[in-house]
Amino acid sequence: MTSAVERRRVTVRGVVQGVGFRPFVAGLAGELRLAGLCGNDDAGVFVEIEGATAVLDEFVRRLRDDAPPLAEVLGLTSVPRTPLGDRDFRIVNSRRTPGLRTLIPPDVATCADCLRELNDPADRRYRHPFVNCTHCGPRYTVITDLPYDRPATTMAAFPMCPRCAREYADPVDRRYHAQPICCPDCGPRIHAERGADRVDGDDEVLAAVQRALAAGQIVAVKGLGGYHLVCDATDPGAVRRLRERKRRPDKPFALMAPDVATVAAECAVSEREIAALTRPARPIVLLDKRTATTVSDDVAPGLGEFGVMLAYTPLHHLLFMPVPGHPNPVPRLLVMTSGNASGEPLCTDDGEARTRLGGIADLFLVHDRQIAVPCEDSVVAVVHERNDTTHTGDGDREAPIRRSRGYAPMPVLLGEASPPVLAVGAELKNTFCLTRQEYAFCSAHLGDMGSLESRRAFETSVARLTALHRVTPELVVADAHPGYATRQWAESYADDHGVALHTVQHHHAHVASLLTEHGRIGAPALGIAFDGTGYGCDRTVWGGELLLVGPDLLDMHRAGHLRSFLLPGGDVAVRTPARVALALLRDAGIGEPTSPEVADLPCAGALPAAERDLVASQLRSGIGCVRTTSAGRLFDGVASLLGVRHRITYEGQAAVELEALARTAAGPAPVRMAVLGDELDWTGTLRCLVGGLRLGVPAADLALGFHCALAVAVARLAARIATAAQISTIGLTGGVFQNRLLTDGVRTMLQDSGFEVLTHSRVPSNDGGLSLGQAAIGATLARRRAAPSPRRRAAPSPRRRAVLGAGRSADEVSTGRVR
Repeated sequence: MTSAVERRRVTVRGVVQGVGFRPFVAGLAGELRLAGLCGNDDAGVFVEIEGATAVLDEFVRRLRDDAPPLAEVLGLTSVPRTPLGDRDFRIVNSRRTPGLRTLIPPDVATCADCLRELNDPADRRYRHPFVNCTHCGPRYTVITDLPYDRPATTMAAFPMCPRCAREYADPVDRRYHAQPICCPDCGPRIHAERGADRVDGDDEVLAAVQRALAAGQIVAVKGLGGYHLVCDATDPGAVRRLRERKRRPDKPFALMAPDVATVAAECAVSEREIAALTRPARPIVLLDKRTATTVSDDVAPGLGEFGVMLAYTPLHHLLFMPVPGHPNPVPRLLVMTSGNASGEPLCTDDGEARTRLGGIADLFLVHDRQIAVPCEDSVVAVVHERNDTTHTGDGDREAPIRRSRGYAPMPVLLGEASPPVLAVGAELKNTFCLTRQEYAFCSAHLGDMGSLESRRAFETSVARLTALHRVTPELVVADAHPGYATRQWAESYADDHGVALHTVQHHHAHVASLLTEHGRIGAPALGIAFDGTGYGCDRTVWGGELLLVGPDLLDMHRAGHLRSFLLPGGDVAVRTPARVALALLRDAGIGEPTSPEVADLPCAGALPAAERDLVASQLRSGIGCVRTTSAGRLFDGVASLLGVRHRITYEGQAAVELEALARTAAGPAPVRMAVLGDELDWTGTLRCLVGGLRLGVPAADLALGFHCALAVAVARLAARIATAAQISTIGLTGGVFQNRLLTDGVRTMLQDSGFEVLTHSRVPSNDGGLSLGQAAIGATLARRRAAPSPRRRAAPSPRRRAVLGAGRSADEVSTGRVR
């Protein structure tokens, strides 16, 4: 008996363009002997498939279960169609579907097959700096429009040669419909520049670069998402010159290595860390230094870790390979840091790079493919933790520190569709977030908004992403801080586009971000939000907060916090931990900044007498002081008290170095922190630390003791608050929880007490993840405003209109209904 033939139209949504999904569909149809067609449209991939019912069922199941490794199927629908009697299966041209947009794939590191070709003298792509295929290569950074096809990428400037065209059209070829397909005949091409001198020819260019690196010079290398500044990581003179020219005296540089073996020679690497290093995203991974290392001490001064990534483009791999006919020294490890001066955005345009990097780089390695989207390298840390809520067994996870190349612009699901919302993020480590339907798209890392160039780059990125998704935001969400450049930009945008502006309290957004990435919107939780600076509902600087969020994401209640203290000089104190330490000592009753009681302590000796006098005057009068509950500033003060860091040159430096010191401790010193009411009282902690210093207790043991004391106190207060509120879920968020010692201590104690503990795994806990929380709160509000009301609502109060309208009111500093 002949089986009945039917036809179905299958629509696949998710990351299914630019990842080999259509060739996979064609191959699967061929294997199952099914007929029909498939193609890209603005929703994803559409399939018309015809055959026996049971075989079609298997086909649909395998579309999801056997999808290519780089694909992410988020939705699949199948509806019946009238059979047409097709005899074969074919890939058809892309179609436009008004009102729909597919998802954009991230950039992917060079695959093993392409690397074999890169190293094979018999292959026509031997040593081609841009070899790629369906399974690897540029995606997000070359896309100019959707659907994802070659004419909608920056590869459109390079017509395929006849051989590439044949591969592109051959269903059995690995490059079937690989949009960035290319070869030495059709480009792109590299060249080197030194002033007016230019070098062409791949091998001649690479030989010139290797000679420059061997001579201790700095090379600006154009990559996937922007320029890097590169030098030999084992050459102390080259690293110091790069620091001087880049105006980056202490902040650690990232390293690039050709392979895992090279990394393992310099760092202690676990299996999970190797997995992180080698995943298609190829992020920078934080790894413990070995005692003996060939890397210059100036790469990561004061720290026990290196940030290391593996080469992820063919051009990177070629930098580490001998050039035939050129007996140059081959670099073993390279510093690979962002192509910008300190405080400026990443360079992507060649002319801009020549202007802005000309005083830093001795040589430029340039290619002629345009970068459509700036994209910094991502950074992750592998943290050890017990698995899930059962608290049994052990497991490791990746904690994102900077989410950019390889991850952006993958969306986070909101769980419910909403009108489009634009959330503009924070002032430091900025990202913005755009919602479309049920998706939240966080931008790549943009950096700090302190310069005009950075704000222009932010504006350009917002314009591009909204155009790419073809959405017009109906609500703009910004941080409540009235002085943030992003807040001011949002106000202007809202006025210019006639849309509402909503402001969200900084730490409320942090907690919302964590709940959103875990799919917990609508679930009551206690969020512990610790960071450096956030504008509080009482107009003070918050940063050590325990916040209750109810079933309504708009409702937030401050249930506990760190004991407050004064920052003498405000922003000056942020850059001068010694000032914070003196303020803490005074508040703890140990002594005034100029008194003999503190004269023997490292923080007092670090400041000249005139500055100590100024700090003492400010603290007595309150003039020039800001009150804060910042956990980040508490870490800064303790770092100075223990002699670790008295002035900083990059954000978080003192706290990072304090954690690094604590990791070297023989054991924790006996340090305690009290919980008084709803406050974490650190005053007795300061007295313990001062007593330990004077008794000669090693600073490392005191540093670890401080971490332990804070963890115990936080867990005690959180457990008490959550139990009273009948809440079983507690989240850890904010930049301070990048500190793995603190995070591990708090999480372990709360899990031992029976709580489910949420930590970040999709977006950073720092301000780089803030825009997701803003967007989730904005989406909740937008849905509520768009929903038809069963009865007429009263007109909003003038204060409420200020928040939902132009957002000019400085009185309203938080979101929705803050109790």
